[in-house]
Amino acid sequence: MKTAFIGLGVMGFPMAGHLKAAGHEVAVYNRSPEKAHRWAEKHGGTAFATIAETVAGAEVVLLCVGNDDDVRDVVAQALPAMGEGGVIVDHTTTSAKVAREMVALAAVTGRSFVDAPVSGGQAGAENGQLTIMAGGDQAAYDRVLPVIEVYAKAVRRMGDVGAGQLTKMCNQIAIAGVVQGVAEALHFAKRAGLPTDDVLAAISKGSAQSWQMENRWPTMARGEFEFGFAVDWMRKDLGIALDEARANGATLPGTALIDQFYAEVQAMGGRRWDTSSLVARLEK
Repeated sequence: MKTAFIGLGVMGFPMAGHLKAAGHEVAVYNRSPEKAHRWAEKHGGTAFATIAETVAGAEVVLLCVGNDDDVRDVVAQALPAMGEGGVIVDHTTTSAKVAREMVALAAVTGRSFVDAPVSGGQAGAENGQLTIMAGGDQAAYDRVLPVIEVYAKAVRRMGDVGAGQLTKMCNQIAIAGVVQGVAEALHFAKRAGLPTDDVLAAISKGSAQSWQMENRWPTMARGEFEFGFAVDWMRKDLGIALDEARANGATLPGTALIDQFYAEVQAMGGRRWDTSSLVARLEK
């Protein structure tokens, strides 16, 4: 298909690369032009200076930007210029509210909108192994599925527009709790004088096992926090989830507490540390 990809950060850059490698026609745009030109040099696609030029005639426009307001801005510029009947797929983690706003805006112009946040981090994007949770009209979802499957190991439609973002909130709530548990277990092991490698070997094969434990325990033990998903981004995501919980009546005391723990990490200078840095506040 003729596609456009907007937002070439640590996730979008490799995702757009997988599209090009799969044979799609790919035009790209990034707010920092040098990233777009670097992508074009590496993958052979075309970089443009404006969003309107990038999406001109595109059947599918894919976004991976920063926040709700970024999505609003990009969609407002893309809709008039993209192909008639085209679909916008938003991989940004946003509120469900903005997804519903965008589908209404798209409908006025005869286009469609699918919210499709991702999980799997930078490594998942680079390896084409993301998990995608989507919300949108079934016909629009079916149309874009062959495109987004290129960089995913699992894609699931969760319901109408907004359902993808709500599912991503569940994902982030669960991850925050797991990371805090791993951080406390590691901290306890150190204080108890146990060999942390042996503790990992013993408990990671039983019911305590998790991706976070197996992939982050050793680096947490060494105080290494340079593995992709930043604390600033997690706080943004948890804030979205907590706002939604206030609206729907869900009670998230653990999530609210861990969000404040991440605020402490930010205050320690860890805004760009990855989310496993929760252990740092226990050891300061």
